[in-house]
Amino acid sequence: MSTQPASTEQVWAWLGEVSDPEIPVISVVDLGIVRAVEWDDATCVVTITPTYSGCPAMTVIADSVKGALHGHGVLDVRLVNQLSPAWTTDWMSDAGKAALKGYGIAPPAQQVIDISGLHAGVKRVAMPKLVVICPNCGSSHTELTSQFGSTPCKALYKCLDCREPFDYFKCH
Repeated sequence: MSTQPASTEQVWAWLGEVSDPEIPVISVVDLGIVRAVEWDDATCVVTITPTYSGCPAMTVIADSVKGALHGHGVLDVRLVNQLSPAWTTDWMSDAGKAALKGYGIAPPAQQVIDISGLHAGVKRVAMPKLVVICPNCGSSHTELTSQFGSTPCKALYKCLDCREPFDYFKCH
């Protein structure tokens, strides 16, 4: 007999209220960090994947996930850190991308492309220039200022029309 205090769907909803510590307008669920929620008898097992290896926010995220569940009466929580497959911006929800844009951070402009099927010796094709839309005015007339923005997962761009700098959430 299971003694789980909440449904898996309810746990997902609670975790959807846990904000990313570096970008507080997006939840860890909408960011795609939470990969699975399961019950092992009375233990809630939450699988999380960092946005990149060595992400300094993962300790805070883990504590926030546990704290949120403890606050809802789920006292036995086990976190599983899953590094493979690596996190990708493809796991972000549409709501999360919209929240980034509303916060002034340009969301990923493309999906990550799987190049695992390419073989050595295949002629390389030039990749099209990435078009990053300004989250402030909507212009596509932007340019990369720095590969590294306010956090390692973002790049710094500036809009050549409204002249405002902005972060771009890099695809990976």
